Amino acid sequence: MVSTLGVTAPRRENDPMADLDALRARFARALEGARGPGGGPDPAPYADNLLARWQEPQRRYHTLTHLTAVLDHIDVLEKHAADPDVVRLAAWFHDAVYLPDRSENEERSARLAERALPEAGVPDGKTAEVARLVRLTVSHDPADDDRDGQVLCDADLAVLAAPPSAYAAYTAAVREEYHFVPSDAFRAGRAAILRQLLDLPRLFRTPYGEEHWEATARYNLRSELDLLAD
Repeated sequence: MVSTLGVTAPRRENDPMADLDALRARFARALEGARGPGGGPDPAPYADNLLARWQEPQRRYHTLTHLTAVLDHIDVLEKHAADPDVVRLAAWFHDAVYLPDRSENEERSARLAERALPEAGVPDGKTAEVARLVRLTVSHDPADDDRDGQVLCDADLAVLAAPPSAYAAYTAAVREEYHFVPSDAFRAGRAAILRQLLDLPRLFRTPYGEEHWEATARYNLRSELDLLAD
């Protein structure tokens, strides 16, 4: 396991409220559900390695807090998924490799899943589905019949519908992650992303997301765009 997922990067305690034992248990349940009755090796080393990745010092938004929020949102959306445990594993891996100055994070995260999950006892078909879902977070544009993709993308984007104070904290954390980008360039790039999101017919694809998150998310995006313009 260490040879497959090996990470020795120093960790930053950026999530003092994260319940590591609870997260380990959540990972174990998802892994055991995905690999089925055949079982496999102890989930704990896999969970610990992923937890170490999510605590790397360069992270400000893509932290254990974000991982926990995505998992919580998947729990809310579970009935819309075809295979909830596969979606949960995809959440664990979707930002497992994260360097703010790199553009291939999703691809590297997907390849990490493709190496680690077979070793952990997950069948090839489900491993491939986890990797596909991780790659889908590049575009957040699941097909109309892609139930698992819709759940993962909605859970990942649910922060856009956060209350004003939480949304402000999210945008501040994103800016911290991109501290190396000059202010003018960051504002221009961020504004372009916001416009792309607002141009989408729907931000959320599950019935729950569309009903409960869509309007608030669009309000937050428009408000942030106005602030950037000012």
